[in-house]
Amino acid sequence: MSNFVFISPNFPRTYYQFPKAWKEVGGTSLCIGEDPYDTLPQELKEAMDEYYQVGSMMDYDQMYRAVAWFAHKHGKIDWLESNNEFWLEQDARLRTDFNITSGDKSDSVMRYKTKSNMKAYYEQAGVPVARYHLVTTEEEGKKFIKEVGYPVIVKPNDGVGANATWKIANDQQLKDFYKQDLKTQYIMEEFVPGYIVSYDGITDQDGNIIFRTSHVFPDPIMDIVNTKGECFYYSVREIPEDLDRMGTAVIKSFGIKARFFHTEYFRLSEDKPGLGTKGDLVGLEVNMRPPGGYTPDMINYANDINVYRIYANMAMFNEGQYETERPYFCVYTGKRDYISYKNSMADVYKKYGQSICMHERMPSILGSAMGDEAYIARFRTEEEVQAFMKFVYERKPSVEHTVEEVPDPKKKKAKKK
Repeated sequence: MSNFVFISPNFPRTYYQFPKAWKEVGGTSLCIGEDPYDTLPQELKEAMDEYYQVGSMMDYDQMYRAVAWFAHKHGKIDWLESNNEFWLEQDARLRTDFNITSGDKSDSVMRYKTKSNMKAYYEQAGVPVARYHLVTTEEEGKKFIKEVGYPVIVKPNDGVGANATWKIANDQQLKDFYKQDLKTQYIMEEFVPGYIVSYDGITDQDGNIIFRTSHVFPDPIMDIVNTKGECFYYSVREIPEDLDRMGTAVIKSFGIKARFFHTEYFRLSEDKPGLGTKGDLVGLEVNMRPPGGYTPDMINYANDINVYRIYANMAMFNEGQYETERPYFCVYTGKRDYISYKNSMADVYKKYGQSICMHERMPSILGSAMGDEAYIARFRTEEEVQAFMKFVYERKPSVEHTVEEVPDPKKKKAKKK
């Protein structure tokens, strides 16, 4: 029996399915989190063999003691994972200290943690990437912009998602950027016109891709965060040949084994000198964990599969290829509380109830990027996806208010003759 330590099993909400799947395939499921056991949902309690509460998962000493307790009680730890971007470095440190060989350790995890490091692996795979500059002085920034032109994108070099990411379009915005007290190393990149597509999946213990899928993100998450816009994306039924070829080469370049992966590319919307012509792919960045939020559940709904179980079987038995007919597109539509929508929840369910797979209030930590309320639905055709999106996002018609003229008390009404 193999011992699996899973960290932060209650975020996102559906991540209880990782320890559950491990337990179902015959392993011992051990979890570490901050919340008191009594407050955990019943489905999570049933998924675990044992739970260790720490005061803070950011306190490494507490995390070390938790893993040490499990090792003392259950024997050697065979697998340790959070599948969460925020904890990847800590996961690697724990694997290093406990000699857990089933994942990256501290000396190798940074190849996919910093955005600047990622680029070399894209290029090694033959995938073009945007030119970049690690932010130092305003003078150096101007030299870079003289080379690539406005606009440029600035973001933390080691950051999660699109937080603290924005576009600089002119000299004044550049000056304002350098006036800020930046708490971490920033990277500046040339702007790439296009929309984002992802290449997602799971590799086995030998580095072979055993499951793959793809999603389309019509609007950049950066813009959604900065404008508090609506988040809309969907899985596709057929992976484009160039994306499959490049995505496979990138995973091989990184040497990823026994992990989920989420890699991102721009599909150029116009020619970009030095990068490609309209329709070409340009490497963006990678996240070596499942795609964010409830996307693993979307993958399940799109394919009638269980990626949590596929992952557990890979980890426990190193099982091979998993093929699917990809019977559905699966779409995520994130709504905003401040927007007045024409169609109510009852309207959405009346028209699309048979297609809706999940309807959730999003946790506040995910809300800035993914919206306050989300519908996840599946359809056979892309046309149905677009129609669903338009129905959910249709807004109430704006009402034009006419302002009546306010009488001026200084003006006397003309007397009727």
